Amino acid sequence: MESLVSILYMIAVFAFAYGIRMMRSPKTAKQGNVISLIGMLLGLLGSLIQPLPLGDNNYLWIVMSMFIGSAIGLPLAQKVKMTAMPQLVAMFNGLGGASATVIGIVELLNINAQTPFSSKFISVLALLIGAISFTGSILAYLKLEGKLRKQWVVPGHNALNLLLLVIMFGLGILIATGTNGIGWPLWVMLALSLFYGVFFVFPIGGADMPVVISLLNSLTGLSAAAAGGIYGNKAMLIGGILVGASGTILTLMMCQAMNRSLWNVILAGKFTAGSGASSNGTDQVMKEITKPDAAILMQYSKNVLVIPGYGLAVSQAQKIVKEMDDLLGGVDVSVKYAIHPVAGRMPGHMNVLLAEADVPYEKLLDLDDANAALKNTDVVLIIGANDVVNPSANDDPGSPIYGMPILNALDAKHVIVMKRGRGAGYSGIENPLFYHDKTKLYFGDAKASLNEIIAELKENL
Repeated sequence: MESLVSILYMIAVFAFAYGIRMMRSPKTAKQGNVISLIGMLLGLLGSLIQPLPLGDNNYLWIVMSMFIGSAIGLPLAQKVKMTAMPQLVAMFNGLGGASATVIGIVELLNINAQTPFSSKFISVLALLIGAISFTGSILAYLKLEGKLRKQWVVPGHNALNLLLLVIMFGLGILIATGTNGIGWPLWVMLALSLFYGVFFVFPIGGADMPVVISLLNSLTGLSAAAAGGIYGNKAMLIGGILVGASGTILTLMMCQAMNRSLWNVILAGKFTAGSGASSNGTDQVMKEITKPDAAILMQYSKNVLVIPGYGLAVSQAQKIVKEMDDLLGGVDVSVKYAIHPVAGRMPGHMNVLLAEADVPYEKLLDLDDANAALKNTDVVLIIGANDVVNPSANDDPGSPIYGMPILNALDAKHVIVMKRGRGAGYSGIENPLFYHDKTKLYFGDAKASLNEIIAELKENL
């Protein structure tokens, strides 16, 4: 039996790794998901048949839990809108962290003088990381859902952050080295861990949410790995390490794309709401463009570059922009898409939206390729993006986003910005691009605005 379990775990781990590899491209992402799912099912099967002492295999509770979880999760996954996908990811992260927390508590309550230090230490890590991931993810969900927009930074926040970490790890060491039961250190550590998840996410601004989601995802993976270490479950251990490692790499890549350090994000650094406005040689008046002018401008261009943002997701306009792409392509206008690493509310948000609309992956340009293409672009169409095209990042040392790599929309000959209103955007940072002489604003819901332009194009073609 043990040999069979080992074989199942080995196949499951291979399926995880290969599935993740296939997710690198939208063309193979679905197959990658299926392969990873098969790996998860094999891992579950191995866990269920793994030999345990008589009485430990309570299959009734296991089956009931799986049934309840599936009854809740499946409808949520089927009905969730693409705009709410970041919230769903945050909630799943939180539930994974909560599971690791419960495992850590149960194991620590059952330790005795014979329990080795390594087992107790792993249980402490599962509890610590899981609790922080749980409450941090719940708070991220509330921010993404728009139910909590305030940023709260207490005086000396960074010092308190570090002090809390030192106290939590100190209590963890006390628990792991203790021999006479747990007592109060467990409950104090649990309370501080739950509080810390809220404390470190609360002051982080909305513009940093993609990085936070990625970081919390990696923490959930590490907590799962710790839980796998507790039970000697190789599939759970390696699967958690894969999630933790990939999430950490993605987090660091996103920080690099923002010219930020991870430490700066965690400690609620410079990317917070602020004015960041500069005149940039303009009269600070937003100049509007009519739908006929917008349609004609793009129709008689050679190259059009679309920069999608969260406004595209909110209006669910990805399929409409693909229709516009097809119309322009019919008159030999080249249409491509510039994707900033932190556009939207979660990692890869824009890629997911455009893949759903069957936009060819070859048309999606990363930050460097997009900036190179912008120099030869006739029209750049910005749909609901703000911070990722804000020129203050290049030329205003007083801006909260100064130094962040952006899409240099002003390198194009003409700029059309689709906005719902005249506000500063989710992060609260003013954008001088909207007042520039090259820029024309098209106000309204992105989906309705694109439909208006498509109607004009159809009349002219």
